[in-house]
Amino acid sequence: MGDIDYQGLEFEYRPQAIHGSEHQAITIVGAGPVGLTTALDLAQRGMKVVLIDDDYRLSTGSRAICFAKRTLDIWDRLGVGERMVSKGVSWNVGRVFFRDDEVWRFDLLPEQGHRRPAFINLQQYYCEGFLHEAAAAHPNIELRWKNKAIGIEQQGSQVRLTVDTPDGPYTLTTDWLIACDGARSPLRKLLGQESHGRIFKDRFLIADVRMQADFPTERWFWFDPPFHPGQSVLLHSQPDNVWRIDFQLGWDADPTEETKPEHVIPRIQALLGADTKFELEWVSIYTFACERMDKFRHGRVIFAGDSAHRVSPFGARGANSGVQDADNLAWKLALVCQGQAPEALIDTYAAEREQAAQENITHSSRSTDFITPKSEISLLFRNTVLKLSKQHEFARKLVNSGRLSTPTAYRHSSLNTPDTDDFSQAPALGDVAPDGPVTVDDEFRWWLGELDGHFVIALFCNTRIPSASALEQLKARAQGPLGVKIILALSPALAPRAPAGVHCVIDHQMTLARRYDARDGACYLIRPDHHIAARWRQLDMASIDSALQRAIGREED
Repeated sequence: MGDIDYQGLEFEYRPQAIHGSEHQAITIVGAGPVGLTTALDLAQRGMKVVLIDDDYRLSTGSRAICFAKRTLDIWDRLGVGERMVSKGVSWNVGRVFFRDDEVWRFDLLPEQGHRRPAFINLQQYYCEGFLHEAAAAHPNIELRWKNKAIGIEQQGSQVRLTVDTPDGPYTLTTDWLIACDGARSPLRKLLGQESHGRIFKDRFLIADVRMQADFPTERWFWFDPPFHPGQSVLLHSQPDNVWRIDFQLGWDADPTEETKPEHVIPRIQALLGADTKFELEWVSIYTFACERMDKFRHGRVIFAGDSAHRVSPFGARGANSGVQDADNLAWKLALVCQGQAPEALIDTYAAEREQAAQENITHSSRSTDFITPKSEISLLFRNTVLKLSKQHEFARKLVNSGRLSTPTAYRHSSLNTPDTDDFSQAPALGDVAPDGPVTVDDEFRWWLGELDGHFVIALFCNTRIPSASALEQLKARAQGPLGVKIILALSPALAPRAPAGVHCVIDHQMTLARRYDARDGACYLIRPDHHIAARWRQLDMASIDSALQRAIGREED
């Protein structure tokens, strides 16, 4: 598998033998990282999915390369995380330079006890290739290449889609259409929708360079370096001895001229040294843009990834946010399609991910303003901050070479049940549930891996096991239509007394107890996408039932 040329792959077009009308439950347009992730997630929840794409190849060039810990946790749940990490370059450390001086070093994962690194760097074609192989092998997913959506019509509880192919157009109806068709989104245009935001007047050159180098696997960012004065430069390591270098060029740069080798190579030599041997693998020019659709749901059409929102690349917020869109949407759509939740649950996808998009745009816009100051005052402020940051902690908090991607916390979600107990030392309600090492049947595992993408009732047992009647009541919840998973997190002292018929993990380092502020008997309700929906200091079945109904968008009468 490692020898596959993913940039050279071409997928077979298969004519559609359609007689009469075709109907699909869920159709996804766009087979990039977001569309493939969404398809895999839905398929693993038992949903049949048709995924169409107007191309027949994976992306060319490295494009998105930085994938965050949260994204890796999601891909672990879908069975592709290990391949991503094994091929990718893991990193936690970043360094910031001002001119020829290092002014700040930061570690994005300073504590132990996490399965995945803060980030990996991996070319997008590998990411898409691994996801495609998993999707192509799944019986619930049908992939259609060279199928281009050219018409769309909302018809009450269905969408009518016209698809063009080399054999001519055909139509299908679908209960739900998910648009993952990229920043230029033809579906968005077909619906008459627009993205609104801000285009930043600056241009950056991306150069992927293949070379042998002894740079550490860290993120290096220079402001006003001597080898590229007055501008900024970013250096990242990728697999296969490929290095990503981003050069700020300024708004007046000619995109056509700047991608020519005679202009690219001298810039790289200025950074690496004139005698360094390297090969150019991919070159591109990009312009910063931060924009989003006002609403991500339009009837039975749902937008995700770049089709819904777009940010500048510094901070790695684009692809990571799109994968989190998929993570938020899939469990909700599956429950609605299976009749286990009201359609209003889909509206919470829109509300939560619109909030996430706005947060990412805010962070990305601030990063861009810091990286590319447009006034003398802004430049003076930035350079003063950089000078002070070498010696002063307060200044380091102001340095902004791209606030790196973090998962959005849904702290004001309508799906949350407000705390009635004090959890002030725990993660906030709506945060992603923290990971940690556990033992199951004497085998080392990771906590998030035990959650399996279900609703989970987690009971923390430090000194005592719940009564037999309480355990029976918990088991009854597990037998309901939502398929709730019951997990007892036991201290090592209680391991010999683990009750039969309930999934138990041993918190052998008491890491979970610390990270969840889980005093004896604490109970958490965790959503299928790992966000914390409710918690209590003591087990309360009536409260659990009420919180479960709320977490699927169904308020009790």
